[in-house]
Amino acid sequence: MKQIFSAGLIAAAFTLNLGGSALAQDHILISSEWGNVSAELADNAAARALVAMLPLTIEMDDHLRQEKTGDLPATLPAAPRQREFSAGTLGLWSSGDFVIYYRDGRVPQPGIVILGQVRGDVSVFDRPGKVTVKIEKAP
Repeated sequence: MKQIFSAGLIAAAFTLNLGGSALAQDHILISSEWGNVSAELADNAAARALVAMLPLTIEMDDHLRQEKTGDLPATLPAAPRQREFSAGTLGLWSSGDFVIYYRDGRVPQPGIVILGQVRGDVSVFDRPGKVTVKIEKAP
């Protein structure tokens, strides 16, 4: 009986290990002439649709000295929204307006769709002016 139980645990662990990559969050790279960062994407329909568009090149403008914004080539599906964000939040203001926040803050209603979180020094975007970014799936 003990051997059957042990074999079952090994089989379960093996199965979970194989399925782990399917449950892992997608990671992206955001590259610009100012620097490069990686980000972990949220688990929602909008983030999955963003991944399906990659690779992308987007020209982004500075807005309110807290974020860079740029137009996506197509709209993303709706997902839950929230009003608060932190430095490094990747968001979606309107269905096609991609945002990288480089400061903490809060937006008015209806809020933003959270697409992910930068895992790096997002302050590379904390400067006035336009920047062109390339977004691609991390290897």
